[in-house]
Amino acid sequence: MDSSVKATIKQEYQQHVKDTGSVEVQVALLSKRIQDLTAHLQSHKADHNSRRGLIVMVSKRRRLLDYLRSTELGRYQKLIERLGLRR
Repeated sequence: MDSSVKATIKQEYQQHVKDTGSVEVQVALLSKRIQDLTAHLQSHKADHNSRRGLIVMVSKRRRLLDYLRSTELGRYQKLIERLGLRR
């Protein structure tokens, strides 16, 4: 993922100007990486190392979303709606 793509995602999901580590930003970046890796794995079915990395990323995103849901339900619902995640 290019730094320009990362910067665009950060600008779109940040809470304030210097926000780079909020749950929303982290989940959005992970979602982009998951989409890219899923596309890669569709054409490279035998790439088991990348498949493991995908599972790790999905698990991390799930933990972040669970944390957000338990602390601030409104932000959680808004985020999954913006990202188009089912839950």
